[in-house]
Amino acid sequence: MTWHAMSDQILRMACALAIGFCAAMVAGCTAGDEELQAWMDESRRNMPVTVNKLTEPKVFAPFRYPATTEVDPFSAAKLRVGMDSPARNGARGPDMSRLREPLESYSLDAFKMVGNLKQGAMVVGLLKSDSAVHQVRVGNYIGQNFGRIVAISETEVAVRESVQDAAGDWVERDTALRLQESGK
Repeated sequence: MTWHAMSDQILRMACALAIGFCAAMVAGCTAGDEELQAWMDESRRNMPVTVNKLTEPKVFAPFRYPATTEVDPFSAAKLRVGMDSPARNGARGPDMSRLREPLESYSLDAFKMVGNLKQGAMVVGLLKSDSAVHQVRVGNYIGQNFGRIVAISETEVAVRESVQDAAGDWVERDTALRLQESGK
């Protein structure tokens, strides 16, 4: 008998023993279930049932809108007045004719304040985007919403953005890029 034939025979015997062992284990695990099931049934019978009473739902009084004599906010005349307002025509909007600065191509969320520099009375903020660090000064434009830097302190860069609301009017909103502490 060759070595290869003997190893196949040993492998078959090992598989047969493993299958037999697993069958014995499964057979041994099923014994004693009756005692466990009886204990579970007794515990269910002896367990007191507590049901909390549900609170009554609140009764809401219907609200009647009494402005039947007012101008309908959805009428065509009201919408026409809103479309012709000077605010819609860009009276307070950003200057669309100015050249865009490089930092306006990034979203404001892409920047993190990592520090600042002081040169006399002038403060320069250090903002990081991707892997580059940019120096910014008060008056620089930043972000995609016509943001302009209005103040720089040791802990934050204050930005005023001009965005359009749902009606198309330009509104200003203030936000800040705060100094990010480096986790070591």
